[in-house]
Amino acid sequence: MNFENTLAFAQALDQADPLRELRQDFLFPQQNGKPFIYLCGNSLGLQPKAAREVLNEQLNNWQNYAVEGWFEGKTPWMFYHKELKKLMAPLVGASPAEVCPMNTLTVNLHLLLVSFYKPKPGKYKIIMEAGAFPSDQYAIESQVRFHGYDPKAAIIEVAPREGEYILRTEDIINAIAESGNEIALVLFGGVNYFTGQWFDMEAITKAGHAVDAIVGFDLAHAAGNVPVQLHAWNIDFACWCSYKYQNSGPGGISGIFVHEKHFSDSSLNRFAGWWGYQEQQRFKMEKGFVPEAGADGWQVSCTQVMPMALYYASLQSFEKAGFINPLREKSKTLTAYLFFIINEVNMVLEMEQYKIITPTNEADRGAQVSIIAKEKGKEVFEQLVANNVLGDWREPNVIRLSPVPLYNSFEDVFETGALLLEISKKILVK
Repeated sequence: MNFENTLAFAQALDQADPLRELRQDFLFPQQNGKPFIYLCGNSLGLQPKAAREVLNEQLNNWQNYAVEGWFEGKTPWMFYHKELKKLMAPLVGASPAEVCPMNTLTVNLHLLLVSFYKPKPGKYKIIMEAGAFPSDQYAIESQVRFHGYDPKAAIIEVAPREGEYILRTEDIINAIAESGNEIALVLFGGVNYFTGQWFDMEAITKAGHAVDAIVGFDLAHAAGNVPVQLHAWNIDFACWCSYKYQNSGPGGISGIFVHEKHFSDSSLNRFAGWWGYQEQQRFKMEKGFVPEAGADGWQVSCTQVMPMALYYASLQSFEKAGFINPLREKSKTLTAYLFFIINEVNMVLEMEQYKIITPTNEADRGAQVSIIAKEKGKEVFEQLVANNVLGDWREPNVIRLSPVPLYNSFEDVFETGALLLEISKKILVK
């Protein structure tokens, strides 16, 4: 598509957008009586208007049924997670049996590592991306120490080449092959939180399995953003938060995926709890853990009803959109337009003030665009926020902007570019 840096062009794209009405399903924060152009869905998604209604429904159930709410009403809490599973599965390319909403992301990562990180002498190493989100780094370090190994010896980090910002797939695959006999686990993010790079998850999985390693992914920045196919790509396990691209609210409930090939593997360790016990026998309160079939067998504590209600509200928006594929098509164009607009700003400024470090190939990125602001970046960012454009700032000099197809428009992107140029002209001449 030949883009144009005009308001009329952006509005024409919005008019032709079959998903444009979804924007009306969300609440935008305001400043000085004016809504923000919100480009921070990579960190916290907007509140769906349905959230209050769905949450109130469950509050009413609590009021009217009290403890009987576990078994009474339109959505008995005992089985509420099953309503979410049907809507979660299409977003990550899985069957409902392979996914489950529960806990929070890093808690779930630990629980899954109990099952899938099985180190032994000579084969105990974990390979991961350098610069992974800190929570993943801390979790892996602690798991390695728990098993009696030194993180410096056990964790292999694959970094971009000198002078580059994104990882080359061949470097990841070569690193796996080079240490293959020693690798017990390959653990990557689906999309890197800093650069927005979407890793070739299928290729990484094949490389990991070729050296007899388990392969898992943290999909915090991928689930609800890009069309992953966890089952078809034969990925062993994954987990994700739901409060970024899936709009379930701050600290919203997490989700897990376990490939069905592991369901009957009785050798897997688990840190068990009663909600993972087989459902039909759970209230007999008997000793001896017998897991429920599928991903549900990894549950520990009982259903978190209120966080699930908020997640359910957002998942309905995805169902309304036709799930991930229509959103992905819009996202590719929306993000490409942001690339174009940023480059237009640089052209007018006659310098590369804003260096894009997100992959240029649309197959290697999601909705996020990360830019290095070479001069006075923090000041530029603060002026964007002061003028109702809200992205986020990452030290030392990166601004992340994420046009989310559920609620962002092409006009949002155009207006952001116009403001960025205006601010830059003022700040950079000082």
